[in-house]
Amino acid sequence: MERFGAIRLFLDAARLGSFSAAGRCQGLSPAAASAAMQRLEASLQTKLFERTTRRLRLTEEGQMYRHFSEQALALMTEAEAGLRAGGDAVRGTVRISAPSDLGRNLLLPMLEQFRTRHPALLYALTLSDTPADLVRDDIDLAIRYGQLPDSDMVARPLAASRRVVCAAPALLDRCGVPATPAQLADLPAIVLATAHGPMHDWRYTDTVGGKRRAACVRVRRYLQSNDGEVVRKWAVSGQGFAWKSLLDIGDDLRAGRLRTVLDEYFTDGAPLNLLYHRHRFQPPRVALLADFLQDRFGQIKT
Repeated sequence: MERFGAIRLFLDAARLGSFSAAGRCQGLSPAAASAAMQRLEASLQTKLFERTTRRLRLTEEGQMYRHFSEQALALMTEAEAGLRAGGDAVRGTVRISAPSDLGRNLLLPMLEQFRTRHPALLYALTLSDTPADLVRDDIDLAIRYGQLPDSDMVARPLAASRRVVCAAPALLDRCGVPATPAQLADLPAIVLATAHGPMHDWRYTDTVGGKRRAACVRVRRYLQSNDGEVVRKWAVSGQGFAWKSLLDIGDDLRAGRLRTVLDEYFTDGAPLNLLYHRHRFQPPRVALLADFLQDRFGQIKT
């Protein structure tokens, strides 16, 4: 049991980059946490961390030990849960991250359907349009447009989509339908603001001399929000043009609340992917939910 406590402390330190932070998770003082890690390294006769003044970094041996430690603890947790449940392995908590608009309007009903099949399952759901750090935030499954530039993650395709420019019919009647992307620069717009700043550069594909090339237009007159659902609702109310995923506005297009413009320019795909750790053991609850979401999103028509 002492070894498993040390392993949990080691995994927290690897995730948080700090013995002090890991100790707080386990109810230990910084000194006690540091001493426990020294004893673990001594027992293994291996250096697991490179210590710097600012952050801990796993050695190559530490990375290997982390991989097997995560699997060992996950298997023990599943075994204990299965015994308590009389053999039902679909229980415990799945930590999920998703974009706000898609999460509220498409994902939530799917999660409710899955939980009716497995009522012992719990969710820890984070909705944000700034991509989560799957390792630091201890996320099991993340739903994102495009693929994160992280080689430690696997991306499973959920649904095809693309970003389009859309507006309410009332706004188009008032401002007119733009004939080129360049005209969007001076029209009222709504943009999503992330931790990296406002997304006011809208990418599209142009044709010059018979050749297709990537281009973008920077909108200048815009409202902004860090919540994708707010952006969509402002667009529906006629506040401005928005650059949104087709998946997010499908119901609004079918109901006539929004119309797309400049479709011949905004053609680049932005597929929806399910991301998870490449080297982390997936408990049955995570694997089954991943399969379920892939099936349900695959049925959506854009």
